Amino acid sequence: MSLVAQERLVARLVVVCPDRPGIVATVSRFLFAAGANIIDSAQHSTDPTGGTFFMRMEFSLEDPAADIAAFEEAFRAEVGDPFAMEWRFSYSSERRRVAILVSRYDHCLLDLLWRSRRGELGGDIAVVISNHADLREMVESFGLPYVHIPVTNESKPQAERAILDQLAGNVDLVVLARYMQILSADFLAAVGAPVINIHHSFLPAFVGADPYRRALERGVKIIGATAHYVTEDLDAGPIIEQDVERVSHRHGVDDLERIGREIERAVLGRAVDWHLDDRVIVHGNKTFVFQ
Repeated sequence: MSLVAQERLVARLVVVCPDRPGIVATVSRFLFAAGANIIDSAQHSTDPTGGTFFMRMEFSLEDPAADIAAFEEAFRAEVGDPFAMEWRFSYSSERRRVAILVSRYDHCLLDLLWRSRRGELGGDIAVVISNHADLREMVESFGLPYVHIPVTNESKPQAERAILDQLAGNVDLVVLARYMQILSADFLAAVGAPVINIHHSFLPAFVGADPYRRALERGVKIIGATAHYVTEDLDAGPIIEQDVERVSHRHGVDDLERIGREIERAVLGRAVDWHLDDRVIVHGNKTFVFQ
């Protein structure tokens, strides 16, 4: 992560722990004693008695040169351990690096590139990798590196190793912007960063390939798209965001694909934004999203 100097350090805290009285008060007192000003706070409990507590808190520190290691160690000792918390801090001085994997479809990729150019993406796009060469000129016009790594059934292990050489340890998030390849469990274990995929279906309906044609054959009245974290189970990872549009018997496959492209890019854009803004907490196979 690269560091950006600024007058005040804005930080975010994400917490998961067993629910019990006093969590918010204790965190607030700790931050007050550290000279922090709370900007935003949201929390949720699955059950106030014996449930799981989730919280996202955003705050600013007056001293941008604060000893972050000492600050986090004090939090662990005074708050984290006593409440049996899973917790993490992130800081506005740290710019997350994002890699995009794409095949030939450009709509989701273009949306992310424009968001990045306008400064609306909470991270920096480090590289675009594709199994086709088609989008090189477009990506390089944004001043970004484009890496072409062909994939065949026979070369897939070698291709995944080549992608890992580009990504592992170098990025904080991988986005599959209509990357039409199934990533292996070995790849997901080695990449060392969360992977977000956009699936052109309202999961769990129409998992896998060609969902628009199968939706037409089934005569559905709505189509949708789903952004989710990638796991080794195909299209079954924790869902971050979904949206739908109504369709009718008048729409053919081309119409469904055209409508779907609009949904896909909006859903993926929101999911990436929320992830980079620490608004998504994964718990089991579910997510809790503080919008």
